[in-house]
Amino acid sequence: MPASDLAVHLARAAARAAAEKLADEIVALDVSEQLVITDAFVLASGSSERQVSAIVDAVEEALRKEGQKPLRREGERDARWVLLDFAEIVVHVQHAEDREYYSLERLWRDCPAIDVSDIVAESANGADAGVAR
Repeated sequence: MPASDLAVHLARAAARAAAEKLADEIVALDVSEQLVITDAFVLASGSSERQVSAIVDAVEEALRKEGQKPLRREGERDARWVLLDFAEIVVHVQHAEDREYYSLERLWRDCPAIDVSDIVAESANGADAGVAR
């Protein structure tokens, strides 16, 4: 059974929040066929611990507006790999170096992607427009 509509909606909301904080390599994966504990993973990278923390805060705030709050929040102190567990989705925000090292996309490569390309492109266009001003 594919990810629920709620999980897809929340994954897209999390991706949008991450994109607004200029996260890199935003990916959403439907892991519902592989895991019973969640339907989707959202992966995003930041170039510094400060950016990782900002992305995490933005995702948490965006999902709180959707009526969700994390069941667990791990890794916040070091801000190298922060995991937010919202039950329907799990958000992984990693420092770019850790993202490359652990390569979660490779581990979950058999899982279908949840399309967030429009969100990432929209954010990139907005960021480019801001630079051009």
